[in-house]
Amino acid sequence: MPASRRFPAGLLAYALFGTAAVIALVSHGIPLVAPLMGLVGIAGLIVAYVKRDDARGTWVASHLRWLIRTFWFSFLWGVVGGIVLVVLGIILIGIPIALLIWAVASIWVIYRVIRGYLLFKDSKPIPGCDRPRRRRRLAASACRRRPAPAFR
Repeated sequence: MPASRRFPAGLLAYALFGTAAVIALVSHGIPLVAPLMGLVGIAGLIVAYVKRDDARGTWVASHLRWLIRTFWFSFLWGVVGGIVLVVLGIILIGIPIALLIWAVASIWVIYRVIRGYLLFKDSKPIPGCDRPRRRRRLAASACRRRPAPAFR
């Protein structure tokens, strides 16, 4: 059974993020703002947050975490570019620097959406995103006792 039938929420989140990137690219050329400024991107973020608990323990959880992190890091770089534009824009050096930050972040957003979808359609987790958070792992490993090896 294809991944899209088993986990429609993950496919929906990718579709919303991808659509938001295309809308932003067509409308104003910088898809950085797609996952954070457009309603379609925000809808994708909401789907990812709502379905995150349902997907816990499956490979889809890594994809939802991947999309959530894509949203927040693109938002961070958008803010950094905006601050650079405002602070250094007065002396005109901030304009090209801000545009460079936004362009690099735009390429990064598109890369993450495409890479994640390619792994999603093959029903594979995102490498590095399928592990639980460090805090939980430490707590779980501290409570788990391994049996002593049997000596003969």
